[in-house]
Amino acid sequence: MSARTTGTARASRTRLLAATAVLAALGLTACQNGEGVRDEGPSSESTLSDGPVRGAGGPGTAAPCSGGHTRTTATPVSRPTDHLLLTVTNTGATNCTLTGYPKARFGEADSSAPPARETRPRSAVTLSPGASAYAGVLLSAADGTGGHGRTVKTLTVAFHDGHTAHPALPGEGVHVDDKVTVTYWLSNREAALTY
Repeated sequence: MSARTTGTARASRTRLLAATAVLAALGLTACQNGEGVRDEGPSSESTLSDGPVRGAGGPGTAAPCSGGHTRTTATPVSRPTDHLLLTVTNTGATNCTLTGYPKARFGEADSSAPPARETRPRSAVTLSPGASAYAGVLLSAADGTGGHGRTVKTLTVAFHDGHTAHPALPGEGVHVDDKVTVTYWLSNREAALTY
């Protein structure tokens, strides 16, 4: 091997060792100032007790919908007869989730209307900002078999966080009896009116 080749190899080794030393020093500096890589442990994911969330907002988890960031309306419908459509719209800036059924109390009733169990969805409904969920209300028995029929002019819908909404009813009020029933919250308007 010539002297020239030996000198070139020695110079390359010296540069490699110098570069390695610089990298090692930089690594120690980063760890000593507290900004190095740390193990934060496993990530955590919150889940809902009602199972995976699907619906208007897509899959994922979200905080429960609150009366503070939603708008609730009550709309009389011509079909089916003796029905009302409740609509909750997310007016907030983030997704929220509706579970269960609306706690709807008509007039001075002592309790809210019971749910139609057959309308229970497989999962909760997540609403993205601006999206809506629906619940149908059977106000009274079409065949007149419901007892204690009366006309009411107020409606209160309670949310899980304690907020309540008071959607306007028609000026003449609505007729309800002991058969008043609500569906669970659903992402589809038509489904809410087909029970």
